[in-house]
Amino acid sequence: MLCVLSSFRERTGRPSTGYIQFQRMNKKIQSALISVFYKEGLENIVKQLSELDITIYSTGGTQQFIEKLGINVTPVENLTSYPSILGGRVKTLHPSVFGGILGKRDDTTHVQEMRQYSIPEIDLVIVDLYPFEETVASTSDEKAIIEKIDIGGPSMIRGAAKNFKDVVVIAAKKDYASLEALLRDQKGETTLEQRKTFAAKAFEIVAHYEVAIAKYFNPSEALYFLESISNPKSMRYGENPHQSAVFYGDLGQLFDQLNGKELSYNNLVDVDAAIQLISEFPRVENTNGEFTFAIIKHTNVCGIAQRATVKQSWDAALAGDPESAFGGVLVCNGPIDKSTADAINEIFFEVLIAPSFDADALSVLRSKKNRILLQLKKQPGKKELYKSVLNGVLVQGIDEGNYAEWKEAGGRETTPGEKEDLAFANLVCKHLKSNAIALVKNKQLIGKGCGQTSRIDSLRQAIEKARQFDFDLINAVMASDAFFPFNDCVKMGDEAGITAFIQPGGSIRDNDSIEYCKQHDLAMVITGMRHFKH
Repeated sequence: MLCVLSSFRERTGRPSTGYIQFQRMNKKIQSALISVFYKEGLENIVKQLSELDITIYSTGGTQQFIEKLGINVTPVENLTSYPSILGGRVKTLHPSVFGGILGKRDDTTHVQEMRQYSIPEIDLVIVDLYPFEETVASTSDEKAIIEKIDIGGPSMIRGAAKNFKDVVVIAAKKDYASLEALLRDQKGETTLEQRKTFAAKAFEIVAHYEVAIAKYFNPSEALYFLESISNPKSMRYGENPHQSAVFYGDLGQLFDQLNGKELSYNNLVDVDAAIQLISEFPRVENTNGEFTFAIIKHTNVCGIAQRATVKQSWDAALAGDPESAFGGVLVCNGPIDKSTADAINEIFFEVLIAPSFDADALSVLRSKKNRILLQLKKQPGKKELYKSVLNGVLVQGIDEGNYAEWKEAGGRETTPGEKEDLAFANLVCKHLKSNAIALVKNKQLIGKGCGQTSRIDSLRQAIEKARQFDFDLINAVMASDAFFPFNDCVKMGDEAGITAFIQPGGSIRDNDSIEYCKQHDLAMVITGMRHFKH
C-alpha cells in the first residue's frame, strides 16, 4: 500500500485520499491527563511519557506522586483556574478539561472554540475509579460508601472513550502493560483500532461500576435486570463440543484447585450442584461431628450418607449406587484422610471437593494427573438464581431451608430414628430434579427417582434402584419434593416396606394419603415447603 501511495504522490504531486485518512487514523500522543486512585504500576508509564516529551496534567495525590518522581507535571488547576473544592468532590469537572477530552480534532468549529477558550487538546486519559465495591464489602457506613461514588472519573473515562477517534483512554491498571508496550514500540503513536479497543474496555469498566452502585441503592425491585461479573474465562466448549461457553467470575474466591485439568462447563455445573448440596450440612473440622459424603451425577445426587467417620460416609454413599458414581463429582463436609483417599482412588471420578486434605491423602489422589481436586474455602453465598428463558431472564431467591413446619399427620408419631431419616431424606430430595423421590434408611440414600414426568414413575425408579443393589426397604422412609396428588405413592411405598413419609402437602386430595397412613399405622409429616427443581 505504501508503494502505491508513493506512486500516486509522484504522479500527481499531492497525497492520496487514502494516505490522508491513514494519517488521520494514526495519532501521536502530545498530552496526557492522569488522575488515579491506585498508583501501583504507574511509575514506568509516567517516565515513558516524560521521555517522549508528552505534557502531563494531573491532580491531587497523583500529581504529588509524579512530582516525587522528579517529572514535570502541570496541575489541572492551571487549566481550570479553580482549586480542588468541596473536599475533593470537584476537581476536573470543568470545560477546560472536558473540552480538551471531547474536542474533535477534525471539526473546524471545535478547533476554533478550543483556541478561543485556550483549551488544550488532551490525547491520553489515564483515570481509574474510586473503590466503591471494595468499600461496600468492608463497611456498612453509608457516609463512607457514598463518598466512594466517583463522579469525575466516570465522566472523563466516558468522554475519552466517546472521542476514541482522537483520544486514548486507560481506565484500569490491568491495561498499563498494553500502554507501556504501545509507548515503547510505537513512540506514543496509536492507531484507530487500538484507541477503539481501549474505549470498548473503558465503557465496560464504567458500566460495571454503575451497576454496582445501582444494586447498592436498589437491592430489590429494580427496574432493570442488573448484573455485572468480571473475569471472563473461555471454556474449552459448552454443554456439548459444538457449543461455545464463557465463565464469568473468580473461582479462586471459593476454592483452590490442588490437582487436575481445567474445569469444563459441565464440571462447573456439577460442582455448583455439589456445593449447594453440601452447604446443607455443617462443616466438620476434626473427628468430632457427622461426616456427610455425596456423589453428584448430572446435578443429581446418586449417593449420599452421613456417618461417624469420613471413610464410613464414603463407603455408604458409594454403596447407594456404585454404577452411577462412575465419572461423578464427589463432595464431603470434612477433611479427606488417607484411608478414605485409598478407597476413593479405586474408582474413576471427575472432581473431589472437600474443605481440606491430609498430606498423605493428597499424595494418593494426585496419582491421576487429570483428576480435579478442589479445596473449598467458602460457600458462594448467593441469594438469587438466574435463568435465561425466552427473550428475558427469570430471577428468584434461592431455595433455603428444609421444612416450614413439622406436622405429624399420619397414623402415628414418627420415631426418633424416622425423624432423623425424614429430615435427611427431605434435604436430599430437595437436590434432585423434579419429580423427585428419595428413599433413605439410617441416613443413607438407598434409592432415588428424579426427572420423571410423574411422581409414581419416580417412585418406581427409586424402588427399583434400591432392589438393584440389594437394599432392604423395611423401615425405610420416603421424601417427595412435592405433594402426593393421590394415595398411590403412599400405597406403593407401604407395600415395599416403607414406614414413614415426608411431603409438603397442599393437594386438594391430601386427605387421601393421610387417611391411608392412618389406616395402616404409617407416619406422615407435612412440611408446608415444596422443593421443585427444574
